[in-house]
Amino acid sequence: AVVLNWNGGELNLDCVASLLEQGLAPADVIFVDNASSDGSLELVRERHPDLVVLVNEANLGFGHGVNRGIEHALAAGADAVLLVNNDVVLPAGCADTLLEALSADDSLGLVGPRVLDRSDPSRVWCAGGTVTYRQNLSVLLGHGEADGPRFQERRAVDYLAGCAMLVRREVFERIGLFDGAYFAYHEDVDFCMSAREAGFGVQLVGDASALHAPHHSTGGGYSPGRKYMMGVNTVWFLRRHGSPARWLSFLLFDVLTLVPLFALAIFDGRLPGVKAKARGTWDGLRGKRVTAERLMELLSQT
Repeated sequence: AVVLNWNGGELNLDCVASLLEQGLAPADVIFVDNASSDGSLELVRERHPDLVVLVNEANLGFGHGVNRGIEHALAAGADAVLLVNNDVVLPAGCADTLLEALSADDSLGLVGPRVLDRSDPSRVWCAGGTVTYRQNLSVLLGHGEADGPRFQERRAVDYLAGCAMLVRREVFERIGLFDGAYFAYHEDVDFCMSAREAGFGVQLVGDASALHAPHHSTGGGYSPGRKYMMGVNTVWFLRRHGSPARWLSFLLFDVLTLVPLFALAIFDGRLPGVKAKARGTWDGLRGKRVTAERLMELLSQT
């Protein structure tokens, strides 16, 4: 298992504890720290001294950060790598259920649980996702809906949320690791899309669940940091996976809808987020990428 941390506080402790309760040995939990400054790295080292800890000298973002852990796992001989956000807790048996599903079908490359809102586990955060090429590129299936049987099935999906997924070794060997240039947002969509294009199945294992406290590191919702990154990265996703029809859908349903959003945002407090989304889209079209410096600047506006 690979856990990535950037100023995650005590959330890390719950995450790591849940992984160890799955039956993973401490030496099989790789904790990667992206230059945290809140004492969270020291706290994990104190509570769990037997974990594999990898420390980056700067905040490298999700892709580059988690890739370092994946490389370590593959070098150690792992046949599959479990990626878990540090704000995720896995209930008992989740890892075994995911591994059973992956082992049962050689065509599958990635499997993931339905993800529930940690603050209200009766609500779904996502049960996989669909790429729409409309607002924000994609839709989290079931987001905000009451949990129930229709989310607890096993079915193919366009992508799995990067906060909890089990990836077969052969996927990394064939398509490579995550694209670190995304920094944050859409790299999981990009990775799953690339895996599907390479012939691997992507499956929601709805009979397994994870509990997620989303967006704690980027402000969440309509925060400038999150919206800017989504704007930039949607453009870069389309550069790789787009077609004329997909670009047209993006322009009609994402770019042009910013105009009425500006008017509405003046009255509902979302104006900084809408402006950041527009700036991100423009920067993406100009060939710019997300950087840690730009993210910190925007987080200061949250």
